[in-house]
Amino acid sequence: MAMFTDLNLNSWIVNQLKAVGLKNAKPIQKNCIPAILEGKDVIGCAKTGSGKTLAFALPILQKLSEDPYGIFALVLTPTRELAFQISDQFAAIGKAINLRKSTIVGGMDMVVQGQELAKHPHIVVATPGRLADHLESCNTFSLKRIKFLVIDEADRLLGGDFDKQLSIIFQALPKEKQSLLFSATITDALERVQQVSSREFFIYQSEDDTGIATVKELDQRYVLCPKDIRDAYLVEVIRTFRAENGVGSIMIFTDTCKHCQLLSMTLNELGFDNVALHGMIKQKERLAALTKFKSNQVKILIATDVAARGLDIPIVTLVVNHNIPNVPKEYIHRVGRTARAGRGGMAISLVTPHDIKLLHAIEEIIGTKLKEFKVNDKEIVTIFTQISVTKREAEIILDETDFYEKKMINKRKKLIMEGMDPEEVDEFLNERKKHKKPKKKKTDQKIKEEITLKKTIDSD
Repeated sequence: MAMFTDLNLNSWIVNQLKAVGLKNAKPIQKNCIPAILEGKDVIGCAKTGSGKTLAFALPILQKLSEDPYGIFALVLTPTRELAFQISDQFAAIGKAINLRKSTIVGGMDMVVQGQELAKHPHIVVATPGRLADHLESCNTFSLKRIKFLVIDEADRLLGGDFDKQLSIIFQALPKEKQSLLFSATITDALERVQQVSSREFFIYQSEDDTGIATVKELDQRYVLCPKDIRDAYLVEVIRTFRAENGVGSIMIFTDTCKHCQLLSMTLNELGFDNVALHGMIKQKERLAALTKFKSNQVKILIATDVAARGLDIPIVTLVVNHNIPNVPKEYIHRVGRTARAGRGGMAISLVTPHDIKLLHAIEEIIGTKLKEFKVNDKEIVTIFTQISVTKREAEIILDETDFYEKKMINKRKKLIMEGMDPEEVDEFLNERKKHKKPKKKKTDQKIKEEITLKKTIDSD
């Protein structure tokens, strides 16, 4: 195993790493740090929890210490929470050289951010949308002298959703710079890297003789359940896991902001203390929720995919997929929130009969079969009525808030930013609201019948 002292890093960096308890370099760090120090453009692909952030942060900090100026490096990342985490890691190592860094994400005061950028911090960590907004709205800072461009979670950023914002940003960058691309699942974005750099890349992809895309320390399970009883199965999964594993925290992933908020309200009412993290929450509240979870004040975090990438929270021992993601590689990122850096962990996915094809697609891409996680069906019959009633009460409470109004405002803003006429947007949204039919609720008897049918199928 390589030591950081073997990677041509300055002694002050090695000492700073020792101070935070790091001596040995991970494979991606061992391979990428020397290449970056030599001035090469680099693509680094390794499993979640493999140490990708330090693989680019350490050589950037070393080069900065040799020729300090601002703005020296730009780091782009898809989510706000990941941007703050990367900033914190730069700050922890860069303390010795009085590093100045700025985190530019949505949901925060643009004027304050503009003032920070005008002071030319050494490192700017940003989400593409907010940085593009600053580039279009003010001229108090320039990115024309940056030495490094880092694209973290590169497959996500280069996947098409951020093309407009990236185009604005790339036009503001110098031609001569080092480009560093990192992700756990970057292979399907490799053909798009030419928009980032015309130079030849040094490519590192972690060796894995097993061909499995998730780490061997991760115990991956599934629970087969009827769709409309999923919440009761979720509660029983948590209770069953907690009975065997009293310590550690739990992350629960679901598909939409509404489902995330409802699930959080329901579980809190049922006595499962939790915090929610999704795009409809104000950024300060998102950071506060994440801080509570990271500090172990609250042991359950319910989130959408804004928390699926990059977040490093060592206390997480269980990840639950309340729904199966439509894109198999997003499963890899979700379950990568546990079993990090050699630690163990478990991932349990709630699978309905409609999800079987998605499950098979995930098993194919990760190269392993999920095992069944056993829960007590009798307990589910006992608790599902209480859970169903509690969730309906939560829906009533949510209806009385401005949650849906916020959603409509955000949708309107997004469509207008995509170039639609404001009047056409309003007409479209009003028509959509008018024709939206309420979903029919299943009766308790119908739910009981589905549980009975599932038990019959399982016994066969």
